[in-house]
Amino acid sequence: MSSENSSDEEIFKNDKSRTEIRTELSKMSFADLQNLKEKLGSKIYNEAMFGAKKIKKTIFKRENKNRPREVSSKKRWSKFKEVIPVKKNIPRDPRFDSLCGTYNEKAFKNAYSFLTEVKKNDLAALKEELNKNAEDPKAVKKIKYLIQRLENQIREEGRRKEADEKKQLEKREIIETIKSGEKPKFKRKSEIKLLNLVSQFDDLKNSGKLKKHIKRLRKKNASKERRLLEESTSD
Repeated sequence: MSSENSSDEEIFKNDKSRTEIRTELSKMSFADLQNLKEKLGSKIYNEAMFGAKKIKKTIFKRENKNRPREVSSKKRWSKFKEVIPVKKNIPRDPRFDSLCGTYNEKAFKNAYSFLTEVKKNDLAALKEELNKNAEDPKAVKKIKYLIQRLENQIREEGRRKEADEKKQLEKREIIETIKSGEKPKFKRKSEIKLLNLVSQFDDLKNSGKLKKHIKRLRKKNASKERRLLEESTSD
């Protein structure tokens, strides 16, 4: 509030009574009253004209001290008050939730083993579609890509299945050896790696892809040797 307003407040609070102030105000024009109201503010102006409002505070008293105290019903309740509890929806991931059980790889593969047959049927349908769209180069390229992907998936699933069967066979042999009272012989990692390479060689030879595989390995080794040579010369 400005110094002019504070001086006006002091005038109202000094010797002049409310009656004198009202008499003087009654002689002023409406425009002058508006200007005075803007200078003093609505609160001081209303007190000068009508007097200060007295706020009556209700005090609740008990006739008997043993009676419960009367409380006002005009109590503001919090808008965040939870009247009816609502169950929160907690998202669950079945991969990491113990309530959904533990992952059993063998049971999973047995449950979804039919997908291999579905892929084989899709592969046969794609080969038929390739013969029908032989004149469209874009369609041929797309179909060949899908055929290659399905063949790789089926081949990889066959390898995993064969590896699982070998593991199961080795476990049965070890159990039979222990039952017979003999000491079982466990294969070393180098022996297992060598056997896997021999098995892979036989598969490539039977499928007629051995030359292509050897060519790819030679190309890979040549690029690796070239990179090592460039790194050594740069140093």
